[in-house]
Parts: sequence; C-alpha cells; structure tokens
Amino acid sequence: MRLKSLKKGKKIYFIGIGGVSMSALAKLLAVCGYEVSGSDGVKGEQTEALAFYGIKVYIGVDAERGELCSADTVVYTDAIAEDHAELQQAKRLQKTIYGRAEFLGMLCAEFSHVTAVAGSHGKTTCTSMCAHVLKSANVEFTAHIGGDDQTFGNFYSCGFDHIVTEACEYKKNLLKLKAEAAIVLNIDRDHMECYQDERDMIDSFRTYCEQAKTAFICADDEKCLRLGEYATFGIKNVLSDYRATELRSNGERYSFTVEEYGKALCRVRLKAIGRCNVYNALAAFAAMRSYGFDEKEIAKGLETFSAVRRRFEKIGSYHGASFICDYAHHPREISSTLATVASVCRGELYVVFQPHTYSRTKLLLGDFVNVLRPIKNLMLYKTYPAREKFDEEGSAERLAQHLGSCLYAENVYVLKMWLKKTVREGDVVLFLGAGDIYYAAQYLLKELK
Repeated sequence: MRLKSLKKGKKIYFIGIGGVSMSALAKLLAVCGYEVSGSDGVKGEQTEALAFYGIKVYIGVDAERGELCSADTVVYTDAIAEDHAELQQAKRLQKTIYGRAEFLGMLCAEFSHVTAVAGSHGKTTCTSMCAHVLKSANVEFTAHIGGDDQTFGNFYSCGFDHIVTEACEYKKNLLKLKAEAAIVLNIDRDHMECYQDERDMIDSFRTYCEQAKTAFICADDEKCLRLGEYATFGIKNVLSDYRATELRSNGERYSFTVEEYGKALCRVRLKAIGRCNVYNALAAFAAMRSYGFDEKEIAKGLETFSAVRRRFEKIGSYHGASFICDYAHHPREISSTLATVASVCRGELYVVFQPHTYSRTKLLLGDFVNVLRPIKNLMLYKTYPAREKFDEEGSAERLAQHLGSCLYAENVYVLKMWLKKTVREGDVVLFLGAGDIYYAAQYLLKELK
C-alpha cells in the first residue's frame, strides 16, 4: 500500500521507536513497503519484535547515523526532549518531521473507516475489543494498539478498509485524530500539566467528538455527559442508548444483555476479568453497530477477547501465592483493580505500587492517599519518572510519608526480602503501575524461585 500522505520518498526514521504506539506505527509502515529504521534509549521487547518486520533498531543517540541522515521522513515520540540530538539533526537537514500523534492522524486519514478510542482509562482494552470484533466480522482492518493484546500484540493488519486506534489525551493529541466513530470511555483528572484546567480538558474531548462523524460517550460518567448530545452507553443510567442489563459475575468475569435503544439484542459473555470491562465492551459494541455489523457477530468478537498484557495479568506464583500485574497508575484505576482483586483473593493481599511520573503523584496526592491507605500490606516502589525530572514533592518517598504505615523499596532486593518469608498459599501479590514495575515483578518472581 502506497500512502498518499507520504509524498516524499520511502525511508522513514523513528526517534523513540521502542514505545508501544511508535513500534506499532513502524510495523504499519513496514507492512506498507517502506524502509523503516529508528532508535531508542534502551533495548526491550518492542525493539526486539521489530526485527521480525525487517526494521533496523539502534540503541542510543547518534546524530550522524546513516539511516537518520538518509531518511525522507522523521517521526518522533512525545517522550523525547526538544533538544534531542537526532531531532535537532533532522531539523538541520530539513527533513519532513512529524510528531507521533500528527503522523498517526495523517495515516488514519488513508483508511475508509476510522474508529478511535479516547478516555482517561481503558483505551487499550476497548481498542483491542474493537479489533476482535472486526476480525470476527471478517473485514479488512488494521489495529494500532497501545498495549499488547494477547492475540494481536500491539499491531495487526489484514487490510486497509478499517483502522482502530487510541486517541490519547496527553498534550491534546486526541485532537489530531478525525474519526468516523469516536469513543469516550470516561474523563478524569490526568495529564493536567497539559491543560489549563478541567474545563480546558473537557473542551478538548468535546472538540474530539465534534470532529467525528459520530461519537459514543459514557452515560455513567458525569464529565462525559457535558460533552454534548451523542449516543451513549452505560450500566446505571437507564436512558443509555446502549445499556448492559442482567449482569452476572463468575469470578469477576461478567456476562450481560445488551439493550439497544430499549430493545434487548443479545447476551455477551466476557473472558476478561473486571466490571470495568463491561463498559469497554459496551463502547466497542456501540461503535461497531454504527458500521452495520450484526449484533451476534459483535458479541462473538467480544467473546474472543481474553486480555491485554499488564491488565490484571497473572505472571506466575510463589509458595501458592498468585503474582498479578495491572497497569493501574491513577487513583480511579487503582480503586477498580482493588475491587476486582478482593473477589478473587482467598488469603492476604500484598500490594506493590509504583507511582508513574512526579507530576501525577503531586497533583493527585490526596486521591492516592485515600485509595492506598486502607491497604494492609503496602509497599511503594521507586517512582517511574518517564519524561520528567526529579521532583521531591511528587516522589514515591513523599507519598510514603503521607501514607505513614506503608513500606518503601528502592530496588527489587527489598521486595524479595519482604515477600520471601510472608506470602502463603491463597495470597495475592498485586503489582500496580505503568512503569517498569512489570519487569521488576517478573525478575522478582524468578529470584524468589
């Protein structure tokens, strides 16, 4: 496939290619026949996976790198600083340069149908669910996913009719996507450093909806209802256009009846754990119905979805205790995950939480304290800074001081000593966070064994 928007040459260079979203874009370009290469700060699963697509990945920064200097187009991630040597070199060489979100929006415009999933929580899961429905419907589609779906990974393509992707609110990136079907799962106070205030954030979500042909918003979320008159989905709100009724739970795996404008359509039985996934499934159902897909076809697709990595993922066990990793890094997400784990934990619950960015911890300090304080066995792990510089006021140490009764770990050794003599059969060790806590947990499990 030749992309009309890339008028100049066939060599594409990605700065920060190892990010989940960036690597998925790189794979898309490779599938389309472009010569793709890029760099990243560290080697990881995503950088290694790119080799299967014939993509050259370099670790470290080199402004004189041949692939960069000969590239026609350069794409960079939001995570890099403006003074990044490779980005500055691309500017000096007058390359065609795109930010990740702008590039994604441009590529999506090449597809006949664009489904975009926005919201403070659940984007990756809902995007994956939409991909499973499109697969079940046997249509040509491409999935660009901000995480690793257990079936598709972060990228899948069997054609270029439909594309489903995430619309991220960071730096108002969602405004760079113009969707045919736009989903808003929820709106919460997050990435507030990118907005003047809450009103500015809601205005951005509103513009995102206005840019779309049709939008679907959560009727159970007060901030979503302030976006305007759009199709709704929900559980509690009886006026929801798409509503889940007759909810049943078996080990936190939910089944429900989908009502469309008051009419019962079909029963959906989810494999994914957690009540939050009912909302994700409803949103995907509503969006897919706008394309005319049969309700039973949609239900079948939703039921093939099992999980996304790091979303309540059991990574193993030690002394009969289950080790579970979850991406939750916002107070609302943590609360939801704790409610889910409470129903499956037979023994003691041990929680290891890694704060993600200093700015988020500082902004939502009170909310973090409220949701974490009731946890009996809590260990805070060193902050994952992402793109930020150290800020003591938003550090894990400062959060630990406010909590008072929790422990703090600077490294995996401390976690090992804490858990080695305490966990027993039936216990659950829950690792929460969007940083490198996932890899720390995997390493810890190997060390304990």
